[in-house]
Amino acid sequence: MNNFVFENPTKIIFGQGQIARIAGEIPPDAKVLITYGGGSVKRTGVLDEVKKALQGYDITEFGGIEPNPSYETLINAIQLVHTKKIDFLLAVGGGSVIDGTKFIAAGALYDGDPWEILPKHGKGVNKALPLGVVLTLPAAGSESNPRAVINRKSINAKLSFYSTAVFPRFAVLDPTITYTLPKRQISNGVVDAFMHVLEQYLTVPMEARLQDRFAEGILLTLIEAGPAALQDPENYDVRANLMFCATMALNGLIATGVPQDWSTHMVGHELTALYDIEHASTLAALAPGMLTVLKDRKRSKLLQYGERIWGITEGSEDERIDKAIAKTKEFFETMELKTSLRDHGLTPDNIPEILDHLRAHDMVRLGEHQDVTPEVVRQALELCF
Repeated sequence: MNNFVFENPTKIIFGQGQIARIAGEIPPDAKVLITYGGGSVKRTGVLDEVKKALQGYDITEFGGIEPNPSYETLINAIQLVHTKKIDFLLAVGGGSVIDGTKFIAAGALYDGDPWEILPKHGKGVNKALPLGVVLTLPAAGSESNPRAVINRKSINAKLSFYSTAVFPRFAVLDPTITYTLPKRQISNGVVDAFMHVLEQYLTVPMEARLQDRFAEGILLTLIEAGPAALQDPENYDVRANLMFCATMALNGLIATGVPQDWSTHMVGHELTALYDIEHASTLAALAPGMLTVLKDRKRSKLLQYGERIWGITEGSEDERIDKAIAKTKEFFETMELKTSLRDHGLTPDNIPEILDHLRAHDMVRLGEHQDVTPEVVRQALELCF
């Protein structure tokens, strides 16, 4: 196990009716900007519930943050922060709204052009406005981590940044809020959380036994709860387990002391930026091909994954690994996601453009060994059609 320092300052407020507690988490004299996406938080009454909890506060609203939040939209929010002298942000939404709000928090106090935050991946961001979260979509885990991914449409770029300054102060997780989500969003959330775990778990053995079993517990729970959430959307226990899994998948705990991969996510970001494919859909289409090409690098952990998650114990090592990858693909399909890039309108003719964008964004040495080059990605992409 590698040396590590683990700190997660986000306070998790979990359960039904917990939105009412947010006033106790925000200074009473704060000027609050509530951020959200489309109209769903209005239609479902979540926004009204939030505003009721903050009765008496100086509140401004900023809606319209897109899935894959755009820099162009968020710059307008930063200007609003300055105009209204906002000093606390409250994100009401899923990963895109939270990521966008983190960028607003950092950009509002950044000494320079806020765009610089993204190509520098957060280097130099040491201060940000405080923010809280009311989570409406379990998926990204952004409610309790210091990372965000932002899209700049004008140059087809999707870039991430990291800064401990944008850790949310608190996050309210009420599973009942998720009852009205479309099945597609639940499917996307389950697959996104599942892949968050695989990117941290399927690397190399580190004798990090507890972290492995934390990761395996999340995977097994997602395999149980994911299909159940589609079949029984108002089952509180199912939604509660799903919601907490998504948070635990990316709050830093299972990453402690172990190397991480993230190559599938990085390639997926390019697909979203170039072709507007939903993030989880890129992961479902890419992961089987990526794992197949990288299976020799990940052999020990893939064998462990196959045995502990899928109960695969018979056959040669290669046969067991192939079965584990096939079961992963099958699970994504059970969650009603497509597992071929051809299903998203792409062909092998798109591969050169994808690789060009990876090179343009300096994504040329990916993975836990920093040896996933554009050539390796090309081999994987060829298996994704």
